[in-house]
Amino acid sequence: MGAGHSHGHDHGHGSAAGLTGTAAAQFRDRLRIALGITLLILVAEVVGSTLTGSLALLADAGHMATDAAGLAMSLVAIHFANRPPSERRTFGLARAEILSAVANAVLLFGVGAYIFYEAVSRLVTPAEVEGGLTVVFGVVGLAANSVSLLLLMRGQRESLNVRGAFLEVTADALGSLAVVVAAVVIMTTGWRQADPVASLLIGVMIVPRTWKLLREAIDVLLEAAPRDVDMADVRHHILALPGVEGLHDLHVWTITSGMPVLSAHVVVSPDTLDAVGHEKVLHDLQGCLGSHFDVEHCTFQLEPGGHAEHEARLCH
Repeated sequence: MGAGHSHGHDHGHGSAAGLTGTAAAQFRDRLRIALGITLLILVAEVVGSTLTGSLALLADAGHMATDAAGLAMSLVAIHFANRPPSERRTFGLARAEILSAVANAVLLFGVGAYIFYEAVSRLVTPAEVEGGLTVVFGVVGLAANSVSLLLLMRGQRESLNVRGAFLEVTADALGSLAVVVAAVVIMTTGWRQADPVASLLIGVMIVPRTWKLLREAIDVLLEAAPRDVDMADVRHHILALPGVEGLHDLHVWTITSGMPVLSAHVVVSPDTLDAVGHEKVLHDLQGCLGSHFDVEHCTFQLEPGGHAEHEARLCH
């Protein structure tokens, strides 16, 4: 929480320096490594599908192609999101990360639909699959995806952009596992439908996680209050400060992952303002929220009693 100060209409602001970075930026190098691994697996699985005839392997390769595009978009989004603010874009391009998360979700839904379509076709008309080679390529994909998961594990808790990449790699790892299991079943029982069944499982694993990612990203775009911020609790803490008589126009939203923002009009008794001054009240507000909530940027408008009615009359 940055130190507050007052000017003009009595605003207290957090430090602008905290607005130029994003939660995903510190994981840029790990995303680059994950992208490299994904591209290698993609090439391997395309070759493997050609050699074995496995739809599950081809489905996973198609998913890898989409994930590679998603990871690339995540990296591009981080680049733009960390550009400094300008006179026209006062928060910079921080929302680029959220737009990337939405694009990733849309791509994942498209991949899921393709997998379902192809799997149903294969269930009706099973194809020959070379089980032994499919196992080899599936194990290679599983091992490589596991490395990517370890690289992105911590970042997915802090950034929707990184979480989108993490979910894609998770689906890839589960898809590789399904490929291996299906190939083993074909080798041991000769049941060729195991391959499209595995493909359907890959699709089922993609959809719920993708919906969660899309919902969270849309919440940010619609400026909903962060899920970990209890608005009633925030209101209670502000109203509990000595001299605070009322509170209105309280808003809490998120610019991008790890960058929550708060603004509020706080009604303070004239006696308190005269006794301690605006600066002291602003510091108390900042200290109160800083000790209970993790909010990057706060703006407070201090008003003496009756000021809200005065503003209402001006508006009309």
